Amino acid sequence: MPVHSIHDTRPADRWEDSFLSGNGEYGIMVFGHPHRERIVHNHHHYVLPNESLEMRPPAVADRLEQVRDLILAGERERAQREFSDGRAMAWTQSFHPGHVLHIDTGGAEGPVERYRRVTDFATGEVRVTWSDEKREWARRAFVSRTDAVAVVEITGLRLDLVIRLSGELPGRPPEVIFSTSAETTQDGEACLAAVGAYPPGPGAAGFVGVTRVVVTGGRVCAEGDTARVEGASRVLLLTRMDRSAPLPRTDVLHAGLAELPADYDKLLGRHAPVHSELYGRAALDLGAPGSDRGLPVGELAARADLKVLDGALAEALFHSGRYFLLSSSGVLPPRLTGLWLGAWGAAWSGDYTTDANINLQMAGVVLTSMPELIAPYAELIRGQIEDWRTNARTIYGARGILAPSRTDGEHGLLFHLDDDWPWTMWTAGADLLLFPLYEYWQATGDDEFLAGTLAPWLVEAAVFFEDFLTREDADGHLVLVPSYSPEVGPKGERGAAGVNATMNVAAARHALTIAADVCARLGIEQEAVGRWRALAERLPPYRVDEHGALAEWAWPGLETADDHRHISHLYPVWPLHDITPDDTPELAAAAREALLRRGDENLSAHGSLHRALVAARLKDGETAKANVLKILGQNMVYRSLMTSHNPDLDIYNADASHCLPAVFTEMLIDSRPGVIEVLPARPPEWQRGSLRGIETRAGVRVEELRWNVEEGVARVVLMSARERTVVVVCRTATERRQSVRLAPRTPVTVTIPLS
Repeated sequence: MPVHSIHDTRPADRWEDSFLSGNGEYGIMVFGHPHRERIVHNHHHYVLPNESLEMRPPAVADRLEQVRDLILAGERERAQREFSDGRAMAWTQSFHPGHVLHIDTGGAEGPVERYRRVTDFATGEVRVTWSDEKREWARRAFVSRTDAVAVVEITGLRLDLVIRLSGELPGRPPEVIFSTSAETTQDGEACLAAVGAYPPGPGAAGFVGVTRVVVTGGRVCAEGDTARVEGASRVLLLTRMDRSAPLPRTDVLHAGLAELPADYDKLLGRHAPVHSELYGRAALDLGAPGSDRGLPVGELAARADLKVLDGALAEALFHSGRYFLLSSSGVLPPRLTGLWLGAWGAAWSGDYTTDANINLQMAGVVLTSMPELIAPYAELIRGQIEDWRTNARTIYGARGILAPSRTDGEHGLLFHLDDDWPWTMWTAGADLLLFPLYEYWQATGDDEFLAGTLAPWLVEAAVFFEDFLTREDADGHLVLVPSYSPEVGPKGERGAAGVNATMNVAAARHALTIAADVCARLGIEQEAVGRWRALAERLPPYRVDEHGALAEWAWPGLETADDHRHISHLYPVWPLHDITPDDTPELAAAAREALLRRGDENLSAHGSLHRALVAARLKDGETAKANVLKILGQNMVYRSLMTSHNPDLDIYNADASHCLPAVFTEMLIDSRPGVIEVLPARPPEWQRGSLRGIETRAGVRVEELRWNVEEGVARVVLMSARERTVVVVCRTATERRQSVRLAPRTPVTVTIPLS
């Protein structure tokens, strides 16, 4: 059976190799020598205020027609400057770590023997055990979903410890002032506090961490800003955090901690069932040998190469990825670093990059049976939807919504641009960001969510295009101008502005079509349904270039720049099913050619992940596998199974760790309304295995898929909440299709020959 944990026999010397726990609001990172352990505490809302809080989108709506004329006349670089206001590039508020909990044994340090650290995916615990020449030591930690507290327990014989909080993390700006304190309370406990004050300015004040220290069988007293423990058999540390203006009150946080039971097992007993039920819904079993599954995490990660997709490593990445995704989703969806960071100065502000990354990270949420995690994603959008309206009105003079290319989680105004990066011209963002919510409805059939939350936003996305699409070409096709394809312009041209970026064409068609379909289903906006469908019909067709590849620009004279990390023009393939081998075989072949022609540029994780997902949709298992191996075989996996953005562990980043469960799922199961396809892009080395607990866009749950190539058979167990008929497809030596009728909540087993 697969192992739902990882372990290591060496301590983590740096924060990037920390073992991780989180509850979707707080995240902890456990690392360091056993006599000098460090636990970094993070909070989803910890972002450093900056000038972006006062920025607004450029007011350029009155220039729109001039800009369109310039682009159509070939003066794209000038148009790009005109559709901005000359501003310099500004960044979102940067996600930052909170404080460090220092746990030092004090005095002489004995030799460390039998060291072992474990992350238990099923409970969310990080455990560390070791012995020295005198005694056994054990530390356990988790972050509670039910009690909103980070919990650490230390046990051993006559524990003598020095415990403190600090802001001693790399890169902290000198203008962020830290103060720490400790006090002994009347009930024989201690209280530690760390306060970080932001520099004066918009959104100032700061953040606070408070730790309650409870000892058993010994004593604790405050000395300066430390708590000194002597002769204890058990130490319990309970931590809460907050960020606000004015500063959160440490006494209020401590009072809340004082109400919690000083009992690790009791607190874990309240948390674990909630966490475990979500985590335990899906699993991947590739039949890896137990000896491989039992390897320390560093040795497991080292098994990766550029030819074979190792079964034990793939299982571990599937399970760890779902664990990290669950642990970093709560008050907000996961950031670029999930919920964890051990140094200030996060790359790209550690924010939400909305032109690809957040969708890649969220790709496995619904598919791998954690649909509840859509809620924080929906709340992120709900909190910013008025800003999206402001963007559309200010930039285009249009109704509806226009999404920005990034957000820090606090607002969604489109201010991140300059003369070289024309984000004002990217009109696909709202459709892209609403797609995970539409996919959630497809899988769950949650009509209340559709009617109450999603449908009004889909209407606004369609209304924007209704106002935007006012130009047409000589053939009567509507023209998307201005247009931008993240994050690259046409080949050999100055300026990134263009006409009919394929991503924007696909987004407009999808937004107009699903808004019409949903409104017709709900019986709303009936007067607009026909208009939207008519507009979708008038959009330009996709263009295939002279290489037989799907072009990035559906406009003559604009050529595709193939050496780039992004593949935005393959949006119709993934996440949409607008181009498929079944329905549009010629375009699918062109999309595959475009995928194969695209260079890797810097081998960024998100680029390889996106390519793997597109390849899986195109039933190209070898290309899907090759792109996964670009990550695993290029030293991009830390000794926690968290991943990096670039090869050689360059830039701590959660894109790959969070997305790989979706990649592996799509290699084994593809789905769209009415169709479930099994083993569409199976790596040849995965000769047998099982995947259970998968939700599909057909509204059918795959209870289990089990296959054995040597025996020549696959079996899939399907379940639907309502009566429906689906077609089950398998492309092996010959393509096989079976129509399957499902009664409500009645499992049906479908047997599929593989030869």
